[in-house]
Amino acid sequence: MVEVITRDERRYFVYIRANPSKKLYTGLTISIRRRVTEHKVKLTPGFAAKYNIPRLVSVESFEDVRNAIEREKQVKAWTRAKRVALIESANPKWDDLSREWDPAPGASFCDENGLTSKLSDVR
Repeated sequence: MVEVITRDERRYFVYIRANPSKKLYTGLTISIRRRVTEHKVKLTPGFAAKYNIPRLVSVESFEDVRNAIEREKQVKAWTRAKRVALIESANPKWDDLSREWDPAPGASFCDENGLTSKLSDVR
């Protein structure tokens, strides 16, 4: 089944990822599942790939992009202790909230340019 999202239903996600030593990465995306996959296969170079930050430990959803951008800026400006408190208020064990989203081997996804790639091609 394909889920169709109209412009009126578009969602924006502010998320926090963590590695086993609890190094944190905060970001914003319109496709949380695609972004999680990109982080897990280290598709995009940068902080999350360098520090191997695979677990999604917090996610918030917004209907208005301006609210999402404001929230991302707010969370990024917080102290580490305040971000940890946010995570632990909803996810005290720091479970990977995306663990059941992992695609099957050989699955494919579309990048931001609409190009389809198999996960095995980008690993």
